[in-house]
Amino acid sequence: MKKIAIYGGSLNPPRPTHRTIAELMAREFDEVIIVPCGPRPDKPTVNDIDPFHRAVMADMAFANLPKVRVELFDLENGTFTRTHKLDEMFKGRGEVWHVVGTDLVKGGSKGQSFIQREWENGAEVWQNLNFAIVRRHGAKVADHDLPPNRKIFRTSFTGSSSEVRERVFAHKPIEGLVDRKIEDYIRRYGLYRGAMVGARTKLVLDEVRPTILVDDSNPKAEEFARLSGLKNSDDPNLIVVVGGDGFMLHAIRSHWRKRLPFFGINYGTYGFLLNNPESPSVRELLYGKLNVDINQMPLLYADITGISGTKRGALAFNDVWVRLDSGQSAWVELEIDGIKRISRLEGDGILAATSAGSTAYAKSAGATPILDAGARTITLVGLHVFQPNWKHAQISLDSEVVWRNLNPRKRPVKCFVDGRDLGNVLEVKIRKSRIASVELATPPDRAEKIMSSQFPN
Repeated sequence: MKKIAIYGGSLNPPRPTHRTIAELMAREFDEVIIVPCGPRPDKPTVNDIDPFHRAVMADMAFANLPKVRVELFDLENGTFTRTHKLDEMFKGRGEVWHVVGTDLVKGGSKGQSFIQREWENGAEVWQNLNFAIVRRHGAKVADHDLPPNRKIFRTSFTGSSSEVRERVFAHKPIEGLVDRKIEDYIRRYGLYRGAMVGARTKLVLDEVRPTILVDDSNPKAEEFARLSGLKNSDDPNLIVVVGGDGFMLHAIRSHWRKRLPFFGINYGTYGFLLNNPESPSVRELLYGKLNVDINQMPLLYADITGISGTKRGALAFNDVWVRLDSGQSAWVELEIDGIKRISRLEGDGILAATSAGSTAYAKSAGATPILDAGARTITLVGLHVFQPNWKHAQISLDSEVVWRNLNPRKRPVKCFVDGRDLGNVLEVKIRKSRIASVELATPPDRAEKIMSSQFPN
């Protein structure tokens, strides 16, 4: 039977030790699943920063490890899945083992271990679940204190994530305590400083090491890439996208979990998300350096209930919409933050867009204004609405939007996420994703592009 190691924790921030333990587990088990936890009642510090920052750092910490993958469902759902629930969740895939430290098992022979005292269903968990116990160098635990089903792994590590947070707060160096990419990320956004973290910051690269993505259906983009001299790096710190807005959207959907900043070079029409090839930032890039403004742009999370009642989640960088799928107009109820705002919208459908998507379908559907890249709002726009007399609205990015199909048999509607057809639906819930965000180098001329696009040439 396949053996699976579940390695959960706050990982706030993840340290080289966490990666070392994952590597150790990968030598023993067929698969290692890292589960950064959601809000924990016993660790309020996990809520000190937005969950998407923890998701970013977890992906960075365990990248490119064979047999190791990061599952972000707890962070996305804002939940804390207890160990016995994780066991139930994964036991259909194989034999499940839970990775813990020796500090959680001390006192087990007297029923006084942390697992037995503090965990939900602790006594049952202790007796029935399998544990991969990591023993620090020098740490002592008596054999009679160990749970019945266990494997012991010895490793040498010191320090803790709390030490990293304390040193950052005190403006002390953390070099060597976290991976360099994570150290740069913490510094870039000012994490753990006890201050509000903004979505806009500076990206300074003394050495550009790119992954280059080129639209192979765009001859001008291909020519630029050929003449630029840019080469793909084995250790990239930037994703360079050469093409238009559509190709940038494709690149983001495919590569956002690499957790690298995106820098676009425009060979499309408007290039709202990309830089002009003649701009100073592109010239600087070609010399191997970069100093630009970037925006941390979250994706939308759509919780979709299909016509048969099945549920699925989907992420959108631009927009989510529902649209009629018959000759009949759609009848859709609109609810925002638990308050019914439109009892019955009759028309072709309704769309929700991010600030990035405000320049796309939302604009052509008549929504105004087009938004700056850092705008913390969701644009709602009706698609050929017959009644009521409503066109569009701007709501907070922190709001939850719910659409319900009021007559699914006679008036079916389809759901589209960034243009992908996800079939007929009963209900769509939309909110800001808690795990998915993109660092985008903002074109300095975006404001002028937005302005000129709103007036005829």
